[in-house]
Amino acid sequence: MQFGVKEAEETLARVFAPWIVEMGLKPVGFDAAGGDFVLPENRALVHVGGIICGQATAAAADTCAVVALAALNGRFRICTTVDLTTHFIRPLKPGDVDIRVDVLSNGKRMAYTKVEMRAKGETKVAVTATSAFAYLEE
Repeated sequence: MQFGVKEAEETLARVFAPWIVEMGLKPVGFDAAGGDFVLPENRALVHVGGIICGQATAAAADTCAVVALAALNGRFRICTTVDLTTHFIRPLKPGDVDIRVDVLSNGKRMAYTKVEMRAKGETKVAVTATSAFAYLEE
């Protein structure tokens, strides 16, 4: 089965908790190594300091990684996050955020990803995350 942007949008709407859906993550495209997403500007994700909160970026990293794995697998496979390590390198001001997921390993039982986030149009990385997932189905 071909898994592209349309299937990713359907997966985001069907699989994840309502508050994740409300973040408005947008899949942009997929390749053999992973996928690209946008976290659109969302004032609900900005904390009192005037920047996008770390919890939102961590949730976005985890969610985008699962969807990128689904694209590489050709379908969503039920999985659970075993590890999520985030590094907040620089603050993200309100605005669109570009997200790149690279799948480092995608095995029968486990998968590993690396995520980088940048403010739209910026070259400097603002947030990185590495993740490990255990597949709960074949």
